[in-house]
Amino acid sequence: MSAATTPPHTPFSLPVRVYWEDTDAGGVVFYANYLKFFERARTEWLRRLGLNQHTLREQTGGMFVVSSAQIKYHQPARLDDLLTVTAHIEQLGKASVVFAQEAYRHIDTAHTSTAANTALTPNSTLLAAGSIRVGWVHAQTMQPGRIPAAVLAAMQAAGDTHTG
Repeated sequence: MSAATTPPHTPFSLPVRVYWEDTDAGGVVFYANYLKFFERARTEWLRRLGLNQHTLREQTGGMFVVSSAQIKYHQPARLDDLLTVTAHIEQLGKASVVFAQEAYRHIDTAHTSTAANTALTPNSTLLAAGSIRVGWVHAQTMQPGRIPAAVLAAMQAAGDTHTG
């Protein structure tokens, strides 16, 4: 990947409720499930841009795959917690994208998952932070390729970053 810029940004955020299926026997979110939460946020961010991953694969023959992930766990999430999972582009290249992602817990006494209850506030607690690199590959061969120009343009138009 060539050099990329890191401009100011407003992260995309997705509310996520913690269910039994997300936890271990102690009621704590299983560490690998943060990767699932991060995946959901990236996918919904693409949807916001009008990019459906299934349609991308059908129309271009390519898809995004995770090539690396680094996560630091700060505090555990627990059953019924309301989380906000964020995603923003840290670097955008011609063949890969690096996302900075975080998961926060909120004080949520009503147990609702409305956007109003998931705004990041001083009461939000950082639970996990990660850097996820996704690369574009040809779906049939799984060989690396360049992200289609229309996809790059949509990402740039989102105002999150610029190609390098």
